[in-house]
Amino acid sequence: MPFPDFDPVLVQIGPFAIRWYALAYVAGILLGWRYVAGLMKNESLWGPRGAPATTAQIDDLILWITLGIIVGGRLGHVFFYTPSLVVTDPLEIVKVWNGGMSFHGGALGVIIAILGFSYFNKIDVFRLGDAVAACVPIGLFFGRIANFINGELWGRPSNVPWAVIFPAADGVTPRHPSQLYEAALEGVVLFLVLRWATHHAGLLKRRGVVAGLFLLGYAIFRTFVENFREPDRYLQHFPFGLTMGMMLSAPMVILGFFLIWRGMREPLALTSATPPQAETKAS
Repeated sequence: MPFPDFDPVLVQIGPFAIRWYALAYVAGILLGWRYVAGLMKNESLWGPRGAPATTAQIDDLILWITLGIIVGGRLGHVFFYTPSLVVTDPLEIVKVWNGGMSFHGGALGVIIAILGFSYFNKIDVFRLGDAVAACVPIGLFFGRIANFINGELWGRPSNVPWAVIFPAADGVTPRHPSQLYEAALEGVVLFLVLRWATHHAGLLKRRGVVAGLFLLGYAIFRTFVENFREPDRYLQHFPFGLTMGMMLSAPMVILGFFLIWRGMREPLALTSATPPQAETKAS
């Protein structure tokens, strides 16, 4: 089928453009923020320890997370996919509006942000990481839909009935809409798995397990979809049919298994811990 006639720019006012891709980031961050705030308010999910942070602290965390996503995502794209920019055009590194963001780089940025925020606010980093991990599929869903609207990160050639002809690829060959596969698996399915873990299996009571499930689930889904996604043309060919996405996901499998193993072995808390500081209102 032909690619739908999507305009990647929603609104153009002179030189100022509002793009669907930017709106995907905004929607993911805002909805994720409200989702995590809701988790913090639901004390029954956390067991005797109670929620690890107040909603006011989650409000502060958003700035840290946003910087982690943008800086980590951009630097990840540069160092993982286009390292030549460091020598040939270093100014291009800061031009995020020209596109080029890496999920794995953004994930590293978010992890660093969580570590730093937890340290300065004396919050349990494993439990805060669980809460943040539970909302990440929301942003992944919107991001992959934006990839499809932009007609980028298309799939490999295919003759399946739902194959799409992407103009930016060659305008002729039908291809897997791999962006939609990722939106369904990394976004919808992974969100439902984590929702089961947090609201039905009681796994927020075990430190780090939900974060481990996210890392493991994302790595599995990403590795699976890489078999349908066209590798970036400017990357070298890797042995055994591996792609950069597969190799970057491998450490996530190891870390995910470790967090799940560690959290399931740790005894459950039987008494409440020191509650987070009470929220204060500005005078």
